[in-house]
Amino acid sequence: MRLTDFWERMEAHFGVVYASSVAHDHVLSALGDRTIQRAIDDGVDPKVVWRAVCAAFDVPRSLT
Repeated sequence: MRLTDFWERMEAHFGVVYASSVAHDHVLSALGDRTIQRAIDDGVDPKVVWRAVCAAFDVPRSLT
C-alpha cells in the first residue's frame, strides 16, 4: 500500500481533519505503543499501520 492510499483511506473513514488528529493522538498497542503518525514516521509499512487502524476502529469492509 502506498502512503497516499493510506491517507486516502484514513480521510475516507475519519474525515480530513479528524484523520490527522487520530494519527497524531491515538496510540495503538499493535504498533508498539506508538501513535499512527509515529509508526509511519518510523518507517512501518503503511499496510501494517492500516491493518492496525482497522483492528482498533470500526472500519467498513469497503475500506479494508
